[in-house]
Amino acid sequence: MFALGSFLLAGLVCQSLGQYEYDDEYYMPYSQLEAASSPNCAQECECPHSFPTAMYCNDRNMKFVPIVPTGIKYLYLQNNVIEEIKAGVFDNVTDLRWLVLDNNNITSDKIQAGTLDKLGSLEKLLFSNNKLTKPPGLSSKSLDELKLVGNQLSSFPANTLSGMENLTTLHLSKNKLTTESITGAFKSLKSLVLLDVSENKLKKLPSGVPASLLMLYADTNDIDSIPSGYLAKLPLLQYLRVSHNKLVDSGIPAGVFNVSSLLELDLSFNKLKTIPEINESLEHLYLQANEISKFDLTNICKFSSPVNYSRLRTLRLDGNNITHSSMPDDTANCLRQASEIIFE
Repeated sequence: MFALGSFLLAGLVCQSLGQYEYDDEYYMPYSQLEAASSPNCAQECECPHSFPTAMYCNDRNMKFVPIVPTGIKYLYLQNNVIEEIKAGVFDNVTDLRWLVLDNNNITSDKIQAGTLDKLGSLEKLLFSNNKLTKPPGLSSKSLDELKLVGNQLSSFPANTLSGMENLTTLHLSKNKLTTESITGAFKSLKSLVLLDVSENKLKKLPSGVPASLLMLYADTNDIDSIPSGYLAKLPLLQYLRVSHNKLVDSGIPAGVFNVSSLLELDLSFNKLKTIPEINESLEHLYLQANEISKFDLTNICKFSSPVNYSRLRTLRLDGNNITHSSMPDDTANCLRQASEIIFE
């Protein structure tokens, strides 16, 4: 299990670094394991002797979920053409821990009531790239990770995640969620670390986000403003991404990003005309493809001295109305740790 846990940790960490791209299919494919199956396995699948509690049914053009035999705790069903989840398929494995259903054709109305919510020990449910219009019914208080990327979710009832105090990672990107549809959806999540609501239809950043959050991704929505004091309610937040939105200067309250916890702030591809005020602890600031025409150094460093300077390492200003010649004389003293300042 150590190797599989390492894959998960690497997947989470790589989403937090640099101007980012990552591969989110971090589960171990069955091809890395030996082909021989243990006797306790569905005929259509493989259960390696070295990992007898895992059943690999992925990439088999399967149209149904097979009856899962007793003893299986890790079930891989990704990359098939499954359209429904019938009653009884999980009756033998109510202690199932991981369920991977990514890249199938499952619709919400074809999930038999009582199938998923009987999995009271489930820790990870990966259900991306299906045809869900509403989140599946869940009851596991052990759930640590939920991925519903690339579905057709337009609603997310406030009680969907009720009592899931162990949930740390929630991916809801590439759906049809609105600001109203997620109101109250996250209020009971005491341990949430990463929330991804990018590529939806949000007009505001999500409300009621727990103070435990480290990473908030809201790229590619219709957000035009940040509420005053929003980040002050998230004292641990380190990564905030609001690129490809409709942010304008009037929607950025004074000092809203001036919080010491923040390490990465992505405001690229918006409509900002000035560099917003940031904290000197910020390390990565992405402002490319805005309408900035002035390099306001005081919003980066209030003043510079041997002990007062910005910790910025990356500053991107390409795609704006600004050049190297726009930098004030004291820029080098303020940005003494910057290794990458991009204007074009």
